[in-house]
Amino acid sequence: MSDIAIRVGNLGKRYKLRRAQGPARYRTLREELLQAPGRLWSALRTKSSDEEDFWALQDVSFEVKQGEVLGVIGRNGAGKSTLLKILSRIVEPTEGVVDLYGRVGSLLEVGTGFHPELTGRENIFLSGAMLGLKRHEVRKRLDEIVTFAEVEQFIDTPCKYYSSGMYTRLGFSVAAHLDAEILLVDEVLAVGDAAFQKRCLGKIESIASLQGRIVLFVSHNIAAVRRLCTRALYLKGGRLLANGSVDEVVEKYAAEQGAVLTELIRNLRPEMICAIDSIRVKGVWAADHTSFAFGQPIELEIGISLGRAFRTLQAALRISTSEGIPLLTTSNFDSLRRGGGLSAGRHRFKVLIPPIFAPGHYKLTLALCDPQRELFDQLEEKIGFSVDRVGSLLLELNDNRQGAIELVLPWQHEVVP
Repeated sequence: MSDIAIRVGNLGKRYKLRRAQGPARYRTLREELLQAPGRLWSALRTKSSDEEDFWALQDVSFEVKQGEVLGVIGRNGAGKSTLLKILSRIVEPTEGVVDLYGRVGSLLEVGTGFHPELTGRENIFLSGAMLGLKRHEVRKRLDEIVTFAEVEQFIDTPCKYYSSGMYTRLGFSVAAHLDAEILLVDEVLAVGDAAFQKRCLGKIESIASLQGRIVLFVSHNIAAVRRLCTRALYLKGGRLLANGSVDEVVEKYAAEQGAVLTELIRNLRPEMICAIDSIRVKGVWAADHTSFAFGQPIELEIGISLGRAFRTLQAALRISTSEGIPLLTTSNFDSLRRGGGLSAGRHRFKVLIPPIFAPGHYKLTLALCDPQRELFDQLEEKIGFSVDRVGSLLLELNDNRQGAIELVLPWQHEVVP
């Protein structure tokens, strides 16, 4: 017996896009009735020129074996959600073949498959019936589903009154507990809180490793993909660019994205003889240009412009929480002692910040001064970054209200031609 659970061959999905023709004028019912035959005749004679083909997916082929967790990564608009909708039988493909061997449970959007007028309890039984389960089979799992979703108090309330978080918790719980052989999970866990995300990721791990079911996991969270998945696909512009081990696919994705999360370019005033002209915040495992994951270093690239030579010039960096509490300071003072000064022109500093940040948002303050503390230029909390909530934390900083931790870090220096 074959161990293939999903087989996709030369899959393609085409949509018709209409080009805007300027603002439409409102017509009366009389005008619509009089002009309808003419528009119908024109449509039959020639293809409308204001339409164009858009391929959301094109020539995508892969296989998934029993017990695998397949991660699907790519930027917004790459075709990830379209792929899962085709596998869920929600959307018909334009071309290609999809073979599924087993019942499919999907969590594609918040509240997918739920009827807003039905209660949470009624929607659980409805979802079970759609999967082909008997009523007594669903009843056997009901308590576990409700407990996992933490909606005991609202289980007999119509779902139209649920928050997006409650929708997500109940939807995931239903999909994970109703024994579908193939589980499709789109980027919906971002709606839940951090504690629920961790429980969901743990549940996905147990589904794949202990129960031997197949999971397709679409996410922008690279850390979660690396933690959960045994293989990965990289989609770009509707085409499959990489299919292989998680590390290989993520390396290709990260290399193509450039991994620049935040960038600040300044237009300098002519009279500024010593100024910061750019800051770039980089990370290898970026969650689609929005945040870093736990356990990954953060690289800062600082560009400065000098109108004259400086024998000593200190670049000082402070990282604070979003509330303004200073956490870390570092400077290029150690490298200054070993250097021979800075010539006039443009220079670039690079510093690698170790992975020591707890989840949250952080702000950067950067200053240029001389050893006598004469301040030449400063950017205070004009740029920042976020640390993702999923991954492995190496070291967590406590709220340091007495002052920032000072780290001696190696600063790399180069002259920009």
